[in-house]
Amino acid sequence: MKIVIVDYGAGNLHSVARAVEDQGVRPLITSSARYLDEADGLIVPGVGAAEDTMRNLRDHELIEPIKEYIDSGRPFLGVCMGQQALFEYSEENGRQDCLGVLAGRIARLPDDVKVPHMGWNRVRILRDHPIFDGIEDGSYFYFVHSYYPQPDDPSVVIGETDYGVTFASVVAKDNVVATQFHPEKSGETGLRMYANFLRIAKAAEVAR
Repeated sequence: MKIVIVDYGAGNLHSVARAVEDQGVRPLITSSARYLDEADGLIVPGVGAAEDTMRNLRDHELIEPIKEYIDSGRPFLGVCMGQQALFEYSEENGRQDCLGVLAGRIARLPDDVKVPHMGWNRVRILRDHPIFDGIEDGSYFYFVHSYYPQPDDPSVVIGETDYGVTFASVVAKDNVVATQFHPEKSGETGLRMYANFLRIAKAAEVAR
């Protein structure tokens, strides 16, 4: 099984790789789109601004290959900015067009809470998904973000969190799953989420 982590300069790249390695899988870290064709599971990490993220993905000629990978039906995991990039656009710095895989926008957290939202918070599980196997409803995960997704289709929201607003902290549609929090910084529960993704990828590989 080949797990590919996209390297476009994200600050959490190596902590994501270590989390995967902790589950006994050695991922391929690459900025080359050609390796996406070989992937059984693809992870797009991310921290920072939408504008920088999308510019770096464009500079590495990764935007269309990522979309083509997702269209192939193989398992995809987005983390933090890797989740936000899936939507149509972000309101950060005016408007920044994103991948458009999921309908909706990325909005700034309200002014009546401390921004960025940084630290531990609970995730309410709204519906069953293999990414949650062995994870209890209301488990704590580690967040660092100033913006949050507003999906047009509420059915893609499988986990939510309260911080000034109730926002989609986990989304899933078909082969795509993504989190606003950082599982790699969330202790054993977060590592369990990576283990679950690897099981999803393994099952999909066998099914092919």
